[in-house]
Amino acid sequence: MARITGSYPDDLDLLIEGTVEAGVFGGKSDALREFVREYFEHHENERIAAAVALYEREQITLGDAARLAAVDRWTMRDILREHGVELRLGLVDEDDAAYEAEVASELEFDDANSDGGESPTE
Repeated sequence: MARITGSYPDDLDLLIEGTVEAGVFGGKSDALREFVREYFEHHENERIAAAVALYEREQITLGDAARLAAVDRWTMRDILREHGVELRLGLVDEDDAAYEAEVASELEFDDANSDGGESPTE
């Protein structure tokens, strides 16, 4: 989990502290996480803009951009094209290949023939 340090007005700090004291949140970090999560859930354009910017700066992959933007890869490709961002296709380096292999190994497929019967092409 990433850590950030920031500043905000004293009144906001008091409100956050108050929600913790009232038992709404377990701590200030919990409150801030919830506020940020809620913001991005309700601001789709900002979520997409963030994903596009990170992809454009080569900080994340297409799959990561799609996940952050809460869309599928095909939609993300279209969004990137609409923003004039050149798609990076293929693996960048060994770390990228290892990451893609790890992600692929975690994929779950719905096996239509899980009952052991033969598929129509066999």
